[in-house]
Amino acid sequence: MKIPVSRSFVRLSWITLVFIYLVVIAGSFVRITGSGMGCPDWPKCFGQWVPPTDAEVLPENYQNIYSEKRKNKVEKFMKMLSAVGLEGEAKKLGDNMESILIEEEFNARKTWTEYANRLFGFVAGNLILLSFLWILLKYRKRRLVFVSTVNLIILVFQAWFGSIVVATNLVPWTITVHMLLALVIIGLQLYIIRMVSPVQQKDLAVSKTIYWLMFVIFTVTFAQMFLGTQVREEIDFLRKAGVEREDWSTYFSIPFFIHRSFSWLVLVLIAGVYWFKRKDRELRIIHWSFYILVVELVSGILLAYFNMPGLIQTAHLLFASVLFGVLLMAMFRMKSKNHTSEI
Repeated sequence: MKIPVSRSFVRLSWITLVFIYLVVIAGSFVRITGSGMGCPDWPKCFGQWVPPTDAEVLPENYQNIYSEKRKNKVEKFMKMLSAVGLEGEAKKLGDNMESILIEEEFNARKTWTEYANRLFGFVAGNLILLSFLWILLKYRKRRLVFVSTVNLIILVFQAWFGSIVVATNLVPWTITVHMLLALVIIGLQLYIIRMVSPVQQKDLAVSKTIYWLMFVIFTVTFAQMFLGTQVREEIDFLRKAGVEREDWSTYFSIPFFIHRSFSWLVLVLIAGVYWFKRKDRELRIIHWSFYILVVELVSGILLAYFNMPGLIQTAHLLFASVLFGVLLMAMFRMKSKNHTSEI
């Protein structure tokens, strides 16, 4: 569906996408620095819109105050989980309530790291809201309004769920859900760009073979990102258990090895598509997918064999997210030729 819009709106759509990715990067940096609980409440930080820089301005019993607030929120969340049939997850939260409610001491560096992450989220959220209002007031195209509305609703849910991640003291599965919701928001924003950008509106004609190969590559890549979140959960558990970073790799389970093996499968498939289409300038999106995947694999190798350096973890997530976006846009734009299955 081609929708004529102003260049300003197209530019806004791309800027919004960039800020969504910045939120993903900031979130990863928060995790590798252990700053997730730098702000024990949400949306404010230590009850303030601009967080403190020194513990002296906080009440003496601030840890008990915020622990009690989080307890109330967790209990409400447990009731909600039970109401939708997730009694098992609610029980796990209840069984681990004591560890969940452990309140960290104030650390200015961690507080401001988490606060910066929230600022990026605030900007990205307002850009999505601005896009929604722009569409609603000026363009009013049914599909565009629908997609932007869904994106805004998921954004609001994501913001609320972010408060749950904080309240539960970074319970691993909540972080995974938080990440997957971010990918959904990226996907919806890319679809909006597909509908409004003249460049992205151009279809790419490919054979059925190439189309289905790219579909398999995209599917496996998405599965890889999910497996990556499982590996990340294992890392979080090992960190909390006090296992030294250089010993993490010895504790990894099956998801890590599947994640590593599937990476090579994706490389082989996309390298094959790249080789056959390397001279086709119309399919530069495939070329970019190949280049990004190579960098992604290099970062994965560095993670596996060089004791999980923190910044490489952020780079790994960034390139995985970008690869997801590029492949998704490729799937949006590619149209298979019905009359041939040749490469």
